Amino acid sequence: MIVIRSERARHRRRWLTRLQWGALLCVMVFIYGSHAPLIALSKVDQRVPFDPSSCVVMIELTKLLVSFAAFAATDGASASLARPSPALAAPYAVPAALYALNNNLVVLMQAYMDPSSFQVLSNLKIAATALLYSLCLGRRLRRGQWFSLGLLMAAGACHSYSSLAPAEGAAARLYITAWGLFLMSVYCCVSGLAAVYTERTLKSQNLPLSQQNLYLYAFGVLINGMSSLSALASDKSFLEGYSWPVWAIIAGQAANGLLMSVVLKHGSGITRLFVISCSMLVNALLSWTFLGLQLTFFFLLPVSMVGLAAYLYYT
Repeated sequence: MIVIRSERARHRRRWLTRLQWGALLCVMVFIYGSHAPLIALSKVDQRVPFDPSSCVVMIELTKLLVSFAAFAATDGASASLARPSPALAAPYAVPAALYALNNNLVVLMQAYMDPSSFQVLSNLKIAATALLYSLCLGRRLRRGQWFSLGLLMAAGACHSYSSLAPAEGAAARLYITAWGLFLMSVYCCVSGLAAVYTERTLKSQNLPLSQQNLYLYAFGVLINGMSSLSALASDKSFLEGYSWPVWAIIAGQAANGLLMSVVLKHGSGITRLFVISCSMLVNALLSWTFLGLQLTFFFLLPVSMVGLAAYLYYT
């Protein structure tokens, strides 16, 4: 009887864990997919009205404040043995700098491509991250897993050229410039490096996640704050051009950053790739709803490919 009850309890815990991970990943997919449409909605006369660096600082500051609150509420007493020190904090300066670069690239690239092209082409980070994941972390992927990651890339290409088309008479259209392609290549390589380095750092230190987040986002605020000093000398105020889409971007990206640290600490960077790929489907639906892009029948093809890729990788 005791054995049966113990087995049932383990079974319930497993399902509860799966449900929690499922809910977390669904939230991340929605936030990630809504980022580019929100930037597009914030534009005035086809230009971003706010200073991108100030937005990034606000995102990092939000993550830092939430991390501090979580540390004080849950780990403040137990983590007192692991007091802040330069040796513990120094590794987090590298990913903070890489994320700072990419956060600014995300906003900058919107001027050289439409939101859907950005979301689709950002899937090139799948290849960069997978290669760095295998080389730097020594994680050998099975042939079937490499094939599933290739399917994710193919789903992005299919989505880009077949699944979306401008609605008749709509101002929104699919476009990308040569400068946009260059920025995208830099963005994908830096993104993969940042994810792999962060995962290695989070897992190599036996510290509470909230304390690790404190280190990471303290450097994030510092580095992004320094990069935004030039904005203080301009005619724009720090919060000029902020509207409800901008505040939604800040809240969403702060939440996504905190959730991503959970994935990298307790899961795998490859899971992050599936979040990115699934988010392109959310991006398509939001672009169709708010930006006038028309979904076609072929939209079902990349949806099916992403689902098949997930099945092949995790089975």
